[in-house]
Amino acid sequence: MKITSISLQQRDKNRVNVSVDGKYRFSLDYTQVAELGVKVGKEYTEAELSDLENESQFGKLYMRALEYSLMRPHSQYELSQYLYRKTRDTLTKTGSVKKGVSKALTERVFDRVIERGYVNDEAFARYWIENRQLRKGISQRKLQAELASKGVDRSIVEKLLSETERSDEDELQKIIEKKASRYDDEQKLIAYLARQGFSYDDIKQAIDDMKKAD
Repeated sequence: MKITSISLQQRDKNRVNVSVDGKYRFSLDYTQVAELGVKVGKEYTEAELSDLENESQFGKLYMRALEYSLMRPHSQYELSQYLYRKTRDTLTKTGSVKKGVSKALTERVFDRVIERGYVNDEAFARYWIENRQLRKGISQRKLQAELASKGVDRSIVEKLLSETERSDEDELQKIIEKKASRYDDEQKLIAYLARQGFSYDDIKQAIDDMKKAD
């Protein structure tokens, strides 16, 4: 079997269509064409073509994983869950079943993304801490719980939290200044602050300090 044409895709300029014996067989990222030595006139066995089809799947999934990783910082756990979903069969709009990719392929994509530094747990945790503290006041306890749910190692979280100048006292003050006027019942305000992960003693002290300041 022989490669008879390699043509640029219309909808994705980064991929090419590869035809074997005059019929479309698979597509490849243009960088894969050079890496794999694919060229017009080259002959392959059926087994070799199957390997190239697997490379085609790898290229497609890698680009999707890369786009996902670059939308915003992600943890390694989030990436692994994203790739896991790709292994599951899905229904198309026409009602047919689209088979999921193999677990081995997702593991290979995961390793490539991590190896090239597109996903890094410490960079993700730093982004998460800064974003959450800027957007709204939040306790260190809740930050730890959120990052744990994202699969970030506790030692990374503790290291980054130790480097920040913010404290639970500062965060409480910030929230109370923003939210106190919205609560006509102090107990509801206390309950809200407790849901943000602050201790009851710290909450009571912050509210008492606010009353004294008034």
